[in-house]
Formats: sequence, structure tokens, C-alpha cells
Amino acid sequence: MLQKIGLGLCSLVFLLPISNSHAEDVLDEKNIGMTLARDLATEAILACRDKGYSVSAVVVDKHGNQRVALRDDFASKFTLQIAEEKANATIMSGLKSGDFRSQRSDIRPELNHVKGILMLVGGVPIISGGRRIGAIGVSGAPGGEKDEACALMALEKLEDRLAF
Repeated sequence: MLQKIGLGLCSLVFLLPISNSHAEDVLDEKNIGMTLARDLATEAILACRDKGYSVSAVVVDKHGNQRVALRDDFASKFTLQIAEEKANATIMSGLKSGDFRSQRSDIRPELNHVKGILMLVGGVPIISGGRRIGAIGVSGAPGGEKDEACALMALEKLEDRLAF
């Protein structure tokens, strides 16, 4: 008898109307596209090249997924990893990686042991319409402040594509 009642209740569940109460389970989000990511990385490399530096630039989306990784002709292979880890620090904090580094000196040594994050200057958030849609990391110039400057120059050059 209990089995019949259980089967009857299960049947009723399938007959209940589906409500729209789960509409919030589907999210629309703004994120960086591949073309813009590629163009930002290219412009950052060209900005550093103009100053005599061979660098790599990596753009990650708002979740830290790599979108584009470019290495200039004479940049070492290690600059790719460093650039990505600077961008990841920016995604984690929402700040330029250098600002995060200086504000969180209390936990910097521990965070440098987190796989995929490096607390060095050279990562910059990519903001569009007031929202962070990704980050760019640059590595290879003689000093993180020079890496950061190249990233900022790329963002400035493409600011018309970011403002919507």
C-alpha cells in the first residue's frame, strides 16, 4: 500500500506545472571577447617594443580563463607564465596587481604559493561599462612598473572599444 501511495505522489510531482522561479539560475554576463583580448595583448607588446622591451602579454577573462597569450620575438618563454599569473592576481583582487601587492603585504608570501597567482606589478583590470571583464598581465620589461605602463597604454589606445 505504501508503495502505491509513493508511486502516486511521484506521478503527481511530474504533473505539477513548472514555475518560473528558477529564471535567476540563468545568468547574462559581460566578458571579454577573443578579438578585443587579442588586440589588447598585441598593443601591450607593441607599446613595450617601442620602449625597447621584449615582453609577453596574457589576457584572461573575468573568471581567470586565458583568452590570449602572446610572446614577442625575443621574450623568454617564462614571461608567458608570469604575465598570466599577474593577470590572475588582478582577477582575484579586482585591483592592479601592484596595488594588491602593496595593500596585502601581510599575506603576500602565502599568496605567492597559490598555483597560478603571482604578486608582482604588471597586471591590470580590464573595465568596460563599469564592470571588470578581464585582466591583462605583461612581463619581460626591466621592472613591473614598466610592464604595467605597457598594459595601461594598450587599454588607453583601445578605450573606445571598452566604453559602452
